[in-house]
Amino acid sequence: LAVPLTLKIANVNWQSKLNKAAHHTSDYSSTEAILRRGQAFTITVNLQTMVQSGDNFTFIASTGNFPIALISHPSHSKPSEPGCMNFTIFSPADAVIGRYKLKLQTVSGNKVSSTLLGQFVLLFNPWCPNDDVYMANEKERWEYVLNDSGIIFQGLEKHIQQEAWNYGQFEEDILDISLAILDRSLNHRQDPAVDTSNRNNPTYVSRVISATVNSNDEKGVVEGKWNGKYCSGTNPLQWSGSVTILRKWYRGRYKPVRYGQCWVFAGVTCTVLRSLGIPTRVITNFNSAHDTNINLSIDKYIDTSGKTLHLTEDSVWNFHVWNESWFIRRDLGSFYDGWQVLDATPQERSKGIYQCGPASTRAIKEGDVNLDYDSSFVFAAVNADYVTWIHYSKKRKERIYSDTRKIGKFISTKAVGTNARVDVTANYKYPEGSLKERRVYKKALKLLGVRGTGKRTKITRRRRRSSVAWRQNMTQPAQKPSISGKLILDASPVIGQDILLTLALRNLISDFKTIKVKLSASLVLRDRKKKRRNSVSLSIPVKEISFKISYSQYKNSLMDDRKILVTALCETKQGASLLVEKDIVLQDPLLTIKVLGPTVVHKAVNVQVTFTNPLSEVVTDSVLRAEGSGLLKEQLRIKYVNAIWLITRSLWWEIWNKSGFFKKILSTS
Repeated sequence: LAVPLTLKIANVNWQSKLNKAAHHTSDYSSTEAILRRGQAFTITVNLQTMVQSGDNFTFIASTGNFPIALISHPSHSKPSEPGCMNFTIFSPADAVIGRYKLKLQTVSGNKVSSTLLGQFVLLFNPWCPNDDVYMANEKERWEYVLNDSGIIFQGLEKHIQQEAWNYGQFEEDILDISLAILDRSLNHRQDPAVDTSNRNNPTYVSRVISATVNSNDEKGVVEGKWNGKYCSGTNPLQWSGSVTILRKWYRGRYKPVRYGQCWVFAGVTCTVLRSLGIPTRVITNFNSAHDTNINLSIDKYIDTSGKTLHLTEDSVWNFHVWNESWFIRRDLGSFYDGWQVLDATPQERSKGIYQCGPASTRAIKEGDVNLDYDSSFVFAAVNADYVTWIHYSKKRKERIYSDTRKIGKFISTKAVGTNARVDVTANYKYPEGSLKERRVYKKALKLLGVRGTGKRTKITRRRRRSSVAWRQNMTQPAQKPSISGKLILDASPVIGQDILLTLALRNLISDFKTIKVKLSASLVLRDRKKKRRNSVSLSIPVKEISFKISYSQYKNSLMDDRKILVTALCETKQGASLLVEKDIVLQDPLLTIKVLGPTVVHKAVNVQVTFTNPLSEVVTDSVLRAEGSGLLKEQLRIKYVNAIWLITRSLWWEIWNKSGFFKKILSTS
């Protein structure tokens, strides 16, 4: 094509509506052109001068100092008016993502000139088969890229709870903030050119995001806190979405937002990666191991009363939340393509920085713990053994239980298209106790260099799987289990009510024996504090002990996450010991949401929120919080001074999201 060297352009029409629909970017709250790589887009150039033969031009797009030449073709459609030319422009499927300037470069003989046409943002493209993030299933693309709200699972393995989360990746400023997170990374500050050139690779981009969402190394988005008071910030339990957090960080000149815990880090990470076009979901692992030395063993120590002693840095979280993102692994090979684990919660350093992943779920399942990135840490989180010891003194301890099935239970994510829970444990490991699972575990031990020395070899893997309880007093051989037991909740535990439990013990051999039982209840956050203790003795063939923890005993000391650990340490005169534990999460009363009338786009609607107080006392200083993508620009907070039994409040919002689908996220504090 040819244009005169003195080209004059009246204006450029970016065909915003047409391109956004074709590129699945219509939901972004921005007037800027937002496009996906590897896919054509159309612009119309209105020329003030006529095109002449003998000259030609090229479209050049550049982000930072990284220019790329775009392939362009004149459209065959008839110009809408004289002087207008329609062009179809193609970007490479492996182009760097980010904000670009588009220039028209004109060549006439040996003279070159360029004219700035405007700016656009280029994203990853899950709809493009040649893009590394390509996802073939349309329903999955809608869920993992376009869905702006979701469910994060929390609680306990036997009491899984749903918590709504507003991702809001299309809300105003969120895409700009996501790009700013990349620019605030250590990698970018150390070498902007190299960092920018690597932004075509989802493996690189996702790892940078996992490091920058937490604040530990580079004044990232969220500062973590797991105990103590939250007076200088927001209690992590009070967040119900990412938008408020990201805007607070951005508008506060990149000051880390206080405070977050694992589900907050995962929710924010999901928002950022979906905003950039990488298919991402939130994963919850119940009984998640934090294995600091990666030896696949979590050692828990208790004293003779059953109280937890903090003698090791290892720990087990009743649940831990991370992310999975979908892309191919050119660095590892096609076998490891698919879902990749990312964890922005700052737990351990990886290559000197608090970051984790991406670790291929295929690598984790197959025990390939030597592969990048951090696959050994994630493997331990879902596979480590849980070993319990009674600590008598520095010279004497007793191994009473080794549980090979406790860690990595009910690994969960939200279903595609519904709020149901989907169990994805099979993506991480073979069935517990199977021959394949044992082979993978041994393979991982070998790759990690964990040798057959010390406490791990005194009982073989096969024997540990069938053991229930035994005594190993350092030099004595292990005894066969003689008693078993479990703690049973007599009723669903609700905050404000007494907790009723039964300890059921069973004699596994024929002789009668006397059992001394020490009962204790501890309030749990990340540390544990003794609340109640009792001791009884009984003779059993089969025996049940019923007891209760009254509301008056826990009401003044209950932590914000409402967790109580109940333990029963059972000892026989013959020397056998059994530790029975049960984590309890007290249920909050439900909020009932009723829409009062039809919901119509651009029309107001009244919403009634009802809360029933379960306590026999007046609740004061209550706060109702609400947020929703396309409904509220900021989180809504309504304070109530007094609430006795029923709170009813009609709320008014204008429904203006394009889909007309009514979505709300509500919670109380």
